[in-house]
Amino acid sequence: MSLPRTVRWGILGVAKINERILPAFARSQHARVVALASRDPQRAIAAAKAAHIPIACGSYEELVRHPEVDVVYNPLPNHLHAEWTRAAIEQGKTVLCEKPLCPTAAEAQELQSWCKARGGRLMDGFMWPHHPRTAKMRALLDSGLLGPVLRVHGVFTFRMDPIDPANIRLKAEAGGGSLLDVGCYPVYGIRWAMGVEPVRVFARATFLHGVDIAMTGQMEFEDGRLASFDCGFNAPLRMGMEVVCEKGVVRIPRMWLPSPKGEYEVDHADGTDLCMVEGHDQITCMIDHLSEAVLNNTPVRPDPYEAVKTLRVLDALAQSARSGKPVDVVRG
Repeated sequence: MSLPRTVRWGILGVAKINERILPAFARSQHARVVALASRDPQRAIAAAKAAHIPIACGSYEELVRHPEVDVVYNPLPNHLHAEWTRAAIEQGKTVLCEKPLCPTAAEAQELQSWCKARGGRLMDGFMWPHHPRTAKMRALLDSGLLGPVLRVHGVFTFRMDPIDPANIRLKAEAGGGSLLDVGCYPVYGIRWAMGVEPVRVFARATFLHGVDIAMTGQMEFEDGRLASFDCGFNAPLRMGMEVVCEKGVVRIPRMWLPSPKGEYEVDHADGTDLCMVEGHDQITCMIDHLSEAVLNNTPVRPDPYEAVKTLRVLDALAQSARSGKPVDVVRG
């Protein structure tokens, strides 16, 4: 009996997100973390030792060049995503880059095209598309049982206390603000549920320290359908989505971070069904999906161009929130 094939991963940085990522690697069938990097060599050594990772790199460049690393996970601040994704692709690595892929659609388009021209393999780090629950809901919406989708509302908020300008999420020069940090989730989710791209948006936001800390927005589609969302750093944790169809409603209470039960509700003429897709860790699913693409030399799914399309909507929303006027979404 042959052992499962594995892909060797390296992580850029020793950020807090690693506390969620490393346990997911431990559950992976096809991936193992072999290297960790920090710009401070001592921090790299300490973090790697604590996590039982064999290779500690004293710079990001050392990790992306390391011959024992196949895939680089890039969870650096938003404004560093393109630079270090390129650096890794240039060394022949596959890259999982945290969302948003870049602070703007133009930067993401340039990066995606650059990677594609070089045959580089790149995945945008949204986790929820990889959970099996998402595929189940997609099949339900596509089946026609509930009729066409009429409207969607999505939300992602959490309370940042204090709202400290030293927080990287609040630094405009680093691609900060609630829209890019958490608003990208419902915007992507709305695009996913509607199945087409919005043509116009309108948004209102609360600004502090030069970035939005809360936003409410509306997205208009060519056929007249509407979707809405809100996001922010000044409200309790909320992370759901509601998809209203002609013959029923799908409610997903933890769309972006499913509970272990992976629950969602379907309201229809005969009542309400509580559905569950249990036993899956979406981070592990994402890691394994990319590792399988490396092992089998197959395309990455979702295609990284989805990041560009989401960022076009985010760009328009940001412009609308600043101007107070509706803004057309750039089409590709």
